[in-house]
Amino acid sequence: MEKLVVGILAHVDAGKTTLSEGILYLTGKIRKLGRVDHKDAYLDTYNLERERGITIFSKQAEFELGNRGITLLDTPGHVDFSAEMERTLQVLDYAILVINGADGVQGHTMTLWRLLARYQIPTFLFINKMDQDGTDKEKLLAELKKRLSDNCVDFTWEKSDLQSQFLEDVSVCDEELLEKYLETEEISTSDIRKVIKERKLFPCFFGSALKMTGVEEFLHGLEKYCETPEYPSEFGAKVFKIARDDQGNRLSYMKITGGTLKVKELLTDTEKADQIRIYSGAKFELAKEAPAGTICAVTGLSQTHPGQGFGIERESEMPVLEPVLNYRILLPEDCDVHQMLKKLKELEEEEPELHIVWNEQLGEIHAMLMGEVQIEILKHLIWERFHVAVEFGTGNIVYKETIAEPVEGVGHFEPLRHYAEVHLLLEPGEPGSGLQFFTACSEDVLDRNWQRLILTHLEEREHPGVLTGSPITDMQITLITGRAHLKHTEGGDFRQATYRAVRQGLKKAKSVLLEPYYEFRLEIPGDMIGRAMTDIQKMNGTFQQPEADEDDMMVLKGSAPVSMMRDYQTQVTSYTKGRGRLFCSLKGYAPCQNQDEIVEEFGYDSERDLDNPTGSVFCAHGAGFVVPWYEVEDYMHLEGIDESELGNAIPDSEESIAGNRNSNNQTDSGYRPPRNAGVGSYEDEEELKAIFERTFGPVKRYKEPQFKRTFSAKSDSGSYYRNSFSAKKKEKEYLLVDGYNIIYAWEDLKELADANLHAAQTKLMDILSNYQGFKKCTLILVFDAYKIEGHAEEVITYHNIHVVYTKEAETADQYIEKTVHKIGRENQVTVATSDGLEQIIIMGQGAHRMSARGLRDEIKATENQIRQQWHEKRQSSKNYLIDNISDEMAQYMKEKRLGKQ
Repeated sequence: MEKLVVGILAHVDAGKTTLSEGILYLTGKIRKLGRVDHKDAYLDTYNLERERGITIFSKQAEFELGNRGITLLDTPGHVDFSAEMERTLQVLDYAILVINGADGVQGHTMTLWRLLARYQIPTFLFINKMDQDGTDKEKLLAELKKRLSDNCVDFTWEKSDLQSQFLEDVSVCDEELLEKYLETEEISTSDIRKVIKERKLFPCFFGSALKMTGVEEFLHGLEKYCETPEYPSEFGAKVFKIARDDQGNRLSYMKITGGTLKVKELLTDTEKADQIRIYSGAKFELAKEAPAGTICAVTGLSQTHPGQGFGIERESEMPVLEPVLNYRILLPEDCDVHQMLKKLKELEEEEPELHIVWNEQLGEIHAMLMGEVQIEILKHLIWERFHVAVEFGTGNIVYKETIAEPVEGVGHFEPLRHYAEVHLLLEPGEPGSGLQFFTACSEDVLDRNWQRLILTHLEEREHPGVLTGSPITDMQITLITGRAHLKHTEGGDFRQATYRAVRQGLKKAKSVLLEPYYEFRLEIPGDMIGRAMTDIQKMNGTFQQPEADEDDMMVLKGSAPVSMMRDYQTQVTSYTKGRGRLFCSLKGYAPCQNQDEIVEEFGYDSERDLDNPTGSVFCAHGAGFVVPWYEVEDYMHLEGIDESELGNAIPDSEESIAGNRNSNNQTDSGYRPPRNAGVGSYEDEEELKAIFERTFGPVKRYKEPQFKRTFSAKSDSGSYYRNSFSAKKKEKEYLLVDGYNIIYAWEDLKELADANLHAAQTKLMDILSNYQGFKKCTLILVFDAYKIEGHAEEVITYHNIHVVYTKEAETADQYIEKTVHKIGRENQVTVATSDGLEQIIIMGQGAHRMSARGLRDEIKATENQIRQQWHEKRQSSKNYLIDNISDEMAQYMKEKRLGKQ
C-alpha cells in the first residue's frame, strides 16, 4: 500500500482537533466522534490536554484513504508549543492548514504559512466554522489571497456550475498550465496534482468540522489531488521527536525516508532498534519492519535527537522558532539542585525548546521558554514526572551579541607538556545569518586534522559574549593560522586555544548587544490610530503608513522590541474596549536601543568568568603562566594578520566548501567532516559525537551544512589561493588493529569471546588474514598483555599478518600510538579502533582512523569483491587446470594433447 504523511496545523481554537476527529470517523478509524469539550478526542491522549482543551504534543493516527495508508500528524496550535509543531514539519509530505472562518487569518497563521514555505510543504486549506454568524466565504477567500497567496483557489467550485471559473483560477497559477488551458480548455487531474506538489496552487475547502459539513468533500479532494512520494532503495530515516512511554522507555519517533528499517538493525555503532512501534492515538502495534514512508517509534536508542538523520538522511536545519524569554526555576528548599538539573536535562530531550541553562556562579537553573502557557504545562509535567513542585521566576528577555568591525583573536594554551596556538578572524555577518565557520589556513602550516578539530570546537558550544555573557551570533569566524607541537599537542589543547581565541577577539572588538523584535499587525478603530502610533514610538518601534480596513478600522504594521511589547495586548484591549486586535510574530534580532542600561543591569564581568577565560597560557622555565588578553599579541608565537587587511580575508566570490553554523536558526549550521565509511573518514554524526564526548564531555548538536568552504593560507601576492585538502602520497600502507576493541565491538565476536576468548582471537586473526591477502597492506594486530606479570613484548607471524602481544604495563593504545608516531609521517597508516581518545591522538600523528564498524564494512565489501572476481573468472574459463599453471607447462600439455590426437 502507498504511504503518505499528512500534518494538520492551525492557530489555537481553529478546530484542528475537531477536523481530525471528523477525518478519522469518515475513514472508519473510529466509530464515535470525540469532542475537545467532552474530553474524549481520539488524539488528545494526555490528561492535561483533555483538561485544558489544547494540543500540547504532536500525535499520530493511521487510517486508509483509497489505496493509500495515511499517517495523520496532529500538531499543537498554541504559539507556546510551536517548536513542537515545527519539528513535525520536516517529515510531512503534505500539510492541512486549518483557518477559523470567524476570525480569518491570525498572526500565528502567518507564522505557520512562512514555515510551510520554508520547508516547501504542499498545503491544503480547510476554512472551518463556516456555520457561525458573520462568516462570508467571498470575503474570506479575498483575505486568503491577500494575506497568504494569490494562488489560493476555492475547490468547492470543482463540481458546481462554476467549473469553468474553477479551471481558469487553477490555470493562472502556472504559465505552462495556462498555455495548455488556452489551447485545449482542459486541465487534467495529474496537472493539478503537479502544481499543488510544486506549491504553485493551494486548494481551499470550506465547511464546519463540528457539524461534519464539507469534511467529506475535503477528504475526496485530498485523495484525488495528493501525489505519493517516490523513495530511494537506500536506507534513510529522520528523527523528529523524542518521548517516553508509561513505563519510562525512551521512544525515538522517526520517518523512514528510504529502504526499510528492521527490528534489531544497528542504527549506530552500539545501538539498534529493539522495537518498532506504529502508534495510532494512545495505542501501538509492534512491527517487524518499517518500509519507506512509515512514521514509527523506535526503542533502544539513547542518544538520538530531533533533526538527526540516519543512512542517506542528513541532519536537519535548526528550527526557526526559538524562545525569547529566560526564567529562573525556583526549587523547594529540600530539593537537591544538581539532581534536579539532571532530571530537567532528561525532560529537555523530549522538549528541545526547553533550553535548560545552569548558572554556575549563582547556583541557579534557568529555562528559556516561549510563554506563560508553556510554564503552566511544564510545572504540571515536572510534578507528574518527578513529584517536585517548582515555580518560575519573572521572565527576562534572551539577548544575543555580535560585533561591529572585523578583529583578529589569538588563543594560546601551553602549560607544561601541552601546546596549541590558534588565530581567528572574527567578522560581522548579515543580520539573521547566525555563526558561520571557515578556514583560511594552509595544510602545510597546520595539519588538516587539527583544522577540522578547531572547526568542531568552534561549533560544539554557544560562545558567550563579553557584554552580558549572552550567546554571540551573526558573525563569520575564520581560522587564519595555528600551530601544534609534534610531541606535546593533544586534542584538548586546541579546544582551550580555540575558546580563548574567540574570547580574546571579542574583548578587542566593538561588541553590539542584540534583542529580539516582534513583527506586529495592529487592527484598531480609526479614531484611536494616533494613540497607537504614539505607543509604538515610545517602544522604540517602527511602523508603515496606516492602512484603512473595513468597518472603520485601521491597520498598523511594523516592528518593535519584544521587551516593550510583551504586555501591550492587554493595553490594546483596554483602550479600544475590546475592539482592537494585536498579532505578533518573532521577526529576529536587532541592535538594542538601550544597550548601556541593559549591560549595567546584567553586571557581567568577563574577566571574572573563570569558565570562559579571555587570556592565554604560555610556558617559561618549565612552568605555565597566564597572560591577560591585552598582552597576548606580545607573547604569541605566530604572526598575526595586518589590521589593514581585516574584513578582506574571505573573498565573497569564492565557492563555499567549509562549514557554517547558524545559532540564530535562519540558515544552515555545523561543519561536519566527510561521511564516507572508507579509511580516514568520519563515518557519521554518531561516530563524531562518540569521539568528542568520550574525550571532552557533552557536545552540543548542530546541523550538517549544505555547503562547505576551505581556503589555504595567504600567498606572497596577498591573495588567498584554493586548497582542496588533498592528501600527500605515502610510500607504504599499514593497518594497525586494536584487537580487543574490535572483538568487543563486533557482536558475533563478543558473544564468542564471552564463551572462549582464545577462539574469538583466532577467528579475528583468520578474518584479517583473508582481508590482508586481498588488500596487500602490512597488517599489525595488537592485543593487550599489560596485566600479565613479567610478560615481554611478543610478536608472532600468523599466516600473512603480524600479531603483537604488548609487554607488561603497556596497553594496546600505547603501543599503537608509539608505532604511529614512528611511521605515521612517512607511510600511509590507518588505525582500526572505536576508542575516542586514541582516535584523536592518532589523527594528530598523521594517521587515518577507521572505526570498528568501518572495518567490518570494509571486510564485507572486500569479501563481496573477492566472490565477484572468482565468479567472473569461473564464467570466463572452463579449464581450471590450464588457468592455474605456468605458460610453459600449458604449452607442453597442449603439444602432448595434439600429439596424441
